Amino acid sequence: MKKYTYSGTNADNENKWWVVDAEGAVLGRLASKVAATLRGKNNPLYTPHADLGDSVVVINAEKVVLTGKKMDQKNYYRHSGYIGGLKTITARKLIEKRPEDVIRFAVKGMLPKNRLGRKIFKKLKVYAGDQHPHEAQQPESMSV
Repeated sequence: MKKYTYSGTNADNENKWWVVDAEGAVLGRLASKVAATLRGKNNPLYTPHADLGDSVVVINAEKVVLTGKKMDQKNYYRHSGYIGGLKTITARKLIEKRPEDVIRFAVKGMLPKNRLGRKIFKKLKVYAGDQHPHEAQQPESMSV
């Protein structure tokens, strides 16, 4: 008798919703846990080429913690496309200006750099405060 390895497909995805409170959480540890959940690595049906992950809502993004001197030494870069158009912003200023982006950038860097990664990234919702509009999805709490 032959035994076959089951390969999960997108149709197998149950897509549960999780809420993560970022208050006091270290950015890298939070992002790796969220990225693994989005990717579906905690699912027994995990298949690298299929989207079997869950949706994640992160609240209190403004209260995330960076260890060491990263608040002042970590820089985020973007380029306008013109000569000399490199723009930089420190983590401290980015958290003051757009705290959701710090978590988004960290999680996006941990996802695959292809069509699947872009699709998975859309299932991440980040909010600066402790309110979110996803109560209808009945999200469960996840500890970090």
